[in-house]
Amino acid sequence: MSVPTGDQLKAARTAAGLSQAQAAELMGYPLQTGSRGGVQSRTWQALESMSDERNMQGPVFAMFLLLTGQHPDFLLTARSADGSGSATG
Repeated sequence: MSVPTGDQLKAARTAAGLSQAQAAELMGYPLQTGSRGGVQSRTWQALESMSDERNMQGPVFAMFLLLTGQHPDFLLTARSADGSGSATG
């Protein structure tokens, strides 16, 4: 999967109904307390910024899409009770 633009990353995050802090937490990025007391992720903000040169790598974006049910080709499913990984057994 190619490297997403900041706009593509923001669109995927908002389609998943996540705040920047929630998306950052899902992907293991650090969170900080903001100046107004809320939680924020400067890393995620930078990834969505058009003026910052940092980008989310393609495989990481693919994982984000998988975790949020947006991947164009694959869908994550829960393991069955017997642990086989197949929902049908």
